[in-house]
Amino acid sequence: MFTTYAGLVLSVIFWGLSFVATKIALETIPVFTLIFGRFLLGFFFFGLVSLKVGFPRFTSGDHRLFLLTAFFEPGLYYIFETKGLLYTSAPNVSLIIATIPLVVLVLAAFILNEKVKRTSIMGIFISLIGIWFLITGVPDFSWDLKGALKGDLLIFGAVLSASAYIICAHHLGKKYSSLEITTMQTLYGTVFFTLPFLWEFPKVQWSMISGHSLGALLYLTIFATIAAYWFYNHALTKIPAARAAVFINGIPLVTAAGAWFLLGESLTPLQAFGGMLVLIAVFINSLPDLKAVD
Repeated sequence: MFTTYAGLVLSVIFWGLSFVATKIALETIPVFTLIFGRFLLGFFFFGLVSLKVGFPRFTSGDHRLFLLTAFFEPGLYYIFETKGLLYTSAPNVSLIIATIPLVVLVLAAFILNEKVKRTSIMGIFISLIGIWFLITGVPDFSWDLKGALKGDLLIFGAVLSASAYIICAHHLGKKYSSLEITTMQTLYGTVFFTLPFLWEFPKVQWSMISGHSLGALLYLTIFATIAAYWFYNHALTKIPAARAAVFINGIPLVTAAGAWFLLGESLTPLQAFGGMLVLIAVFINSLPDLKAVD
């Protein structure tokens, strides 16, 4: 179990820092070009690994489920999140995204017949409180409700997409390895964003792409795509989906810490307290497996 939870922690760190890397990459690389590039490079990596270990034989039904998994994430998730950010504030986005574990808990209970444990419910609500402090602890915090409803609905679409991805990947994990799941996810993710990339292609100013943006793209490919999805999909093959979902609420904590350390943004005592609550929530949620190890 140690490797499973270590992988989850690394996934959260890589995804949390990816917001900083994305901000840098988008300075000179358009949105769909960036997403297409990171998943195409990711598939090249997994394709080479699969050539060495051998490609499994998938049924047509499995291919449909792989396609559905990638359709939800990276497909719909990235579109909803990107578009939602245009209409609503970052605090709204963070708070709505933080409901993913709650949605997964419900879906896992009804679709996967997973038992809902009190530790999971407690961990989710403590993490939500922690995220509230992380967001509202910013010195110049304020709510901007102008035109936010459309953006909030789009972000909730991202929540549903991410939750559906977790359920699909967990179901696939009963039959296939995390390597096989992530390979197909990057393949179909690349296919999904091919048309948006081709539409955006004529507008890309290739000569203007900076070295910093290329470095950020490299980080997003190696760590936020290859490693993070591989580790997270591995966890989904080992532990209940609802338990793995709680770790997602650690992402805002990593993002805040990364922005403080790398971009010089402020981190207030109230935010630090919120981050501590998130860590406590993750620990509470991991207690069943920690006891099993003991």
